[in-house]
Amino acid sequence: MNPLVKAVEYAVRGPILLKAGEIEMELQRGIKKPFTEVIKANIGDAHAMGQQPITFLRQVVALCTYPNLLDSPSFPEDAKNRARRILKACGGNSLGAYSASQGVNCIREDVAAYIERRDGGVPADPDNIYLTTGASDGISTILKILVSGGGKSRTGVLIPIPQYPLYSAVISELDAIQVNYYLDEENYWALDVNELRRAVTEAKEYCNPKVLCIINPGNPTGQVQSRKCIEEVIHFAWEEKLFLLADEVYQDNVYPKDCQFHSFKKVLYEMGPEYSSNVELASFHSTSKGYMGECGYRGGYMEVINLHPEIKGQLVKMLSVRLCPPVSGQAAMDIVVNPPVPGEESFEQFNREKEFVLSNLAKKAKLTEDLFNQVPGIHCNPLQGAMYAFPRIFIPTKAIETAKAHKMAPDMFYCMKLLEETGICVVPGSGFGQREGTYHLRMTILPPVEKLKIVLEKVKDFHIKFLEKYA
Repeated sequence: MNPLVKAVEYAVRGPILLKAGEIEMELQRGIKKPFTEVIKANIGDAHAMGQQPITFLRQVVALCTYPNLLDSPSFPEDAKNRARRILKACGGNSLGAYSASQGVNCIREDVAAYIERRDGGVPADPDNIYLTTGASDGISTILKILVSGGGKSRTGVLIPIPQYPLYSAVISELDAIQVNYYLDEENYWALDVNELRRAVTEAKEYCNPKVLCIINPGNPTGQVQSRKCIEEVIHFAWEEKLFLLADEVYQDNVYPKDCQFHSFKKVLYEMGPEYSSNVELASFHSTSKGYMGECGYRGGYMEVINLHPEIKGQLVKMLSVRLCPPVSGQAAMDIVVNPPVPGEESFEQFNREKEFVLSNLAKKAKLTEDLFNQVPGIHCNPLQGAMYAFPRIFIPTKAIETAKAHKMAPDMFYCMKLLEETGICVVPGSGFGQREGTYHLRMTILPPVEKLKIVLEKVKDFHIKFLEKYA
């Protein structure tokens, strides 16, 4: 078997989730537990946690999937217009036809127009837009193109620690070199360019650092980067000739009034032609997060700028091997970038549903932070964005020794005990990376408010008992 495949790890669906599945089966067989259900707070799957779909998005996808509904009076005219436009651009007027490898042309045009609106008029070229199977597919495709060399010339990929484990998994699969740079937990998980400099300088001893991955807003850490920080990162990438990967799938998920999302593309452009013409950048978005939560459609896009024409040809070739991303996912992505506008029939309902989801998430972010920080031995930084908490947990020496005896990371041991005693499934911080000697867990804030309160209370009770047991 390919040893690189065996080296791949993906914590959010790792051993903890397998154990959760076993416990669910036991509950179904009537085996008594101290709880009645398993709550899967391990992954950012909004609809699985009870979030309702955005009506307009589902209407358009339904019309595209079953065009006979275009004659139905039950659907608003603006939804029908969107569906007709998408179907007209599909082979045989059907979502069942393959699209071009880069995606349906009119959807790529809508993505470019969205980026221009978002970035205050910064131009976007549809030819630089590639529709993808979720953001993950785009990220792994770009990394596949960038990895080369052997020995000391092997490509080094800088990733934030803590990171979303897709990055470490793809780096393992491609036999590239993972280069860690640590986010500053004491400073709300901020990114410090001096830390980037340290990481690159050390990495040059054993590899060729070529790619810098940024997750903003952060997963699992939930920080939102300031404009100044983004400028410093871009300057650093320009200085070191690094290819920038900007994972911006949580761009709609920003909660405090004093935080704002700045796209890397916009800041790069505004820094002037010396940067905007030279720094290679791929940025990613998805239907899975934001206010949509449409994970199952696997819709996404990437915008890639300053790519050499020959490499661009190779990128299109790589995408062609996969034929095309799911066309229903492309249609869902179109609604994210081309929603109802004021004056259209569906605008008010769409806006109301969108604001409800986002204001609810902001409320849950604050609630989670506050409740975690009331527990002795747990500290949680402010949740500025995304949809997770990544609190630091104190684990006593006796528990660390017990974990080692079980050949487990201490926070994996903690999370397994939490699952077995409360039915709450979260992911240990070791699955995302963390500074040595610190322990964390990642938990999604997606459950409904009342269920989230119950989850947090259970974690609190468990943690206090855990400290007493292993004191």
